[in-house]
Amino acid sequence: YNGAKYEAKILARFIDIPSVWKIDAVVPVPLHCKRIKKRGFNQSELIAKHLCENKGLKLDTSLLIRGVDTKQQARMTEAGRKRNVKGAFIADDRCRGASVLLLDDVCTTGATLSECAKELKKHGCEKVYAVTVCFVKPD
Repeated sequence: YNGAKYEAKILARFIDIPSVWKIDAVVPVPLHCKRIKKRGFNQSELIAKHLCENKGLKLDTSLLIRGVDTKQQARMTEAGRKRNVKGAFIADDRCRGASVLLLDDVCTTGATLSECAKELKKHGCEKVYAVTVCFVKPD
């Protein structure tokens, strides 16, 4: 990440949201507080902030938190990624009935997005849409 926060504004411009998606809030995939302290920022949150500014949407960083300081997933297998994020997120009941747009910077296997969506739905979220800036093409 090298502290390149300015790239978030540029990357947010490339995200297209279908007009049929009725979104109450944009929820960036949260980092654990230890990771934020080490890195200095949450890249997904920065991108979400600029996306919200561009599209006139509401950013809500409190609907979903990362309660477990998970390991970095860069070199994990798909199964390892699923195990790593299982139970790592905690949703707030205020999401009940809401339609949220979950935003992550990169999707490799979908394990993180899937776990976040499950937690939001478990707490009554009506719809969970997801967008990423990049994805890793499967082999």
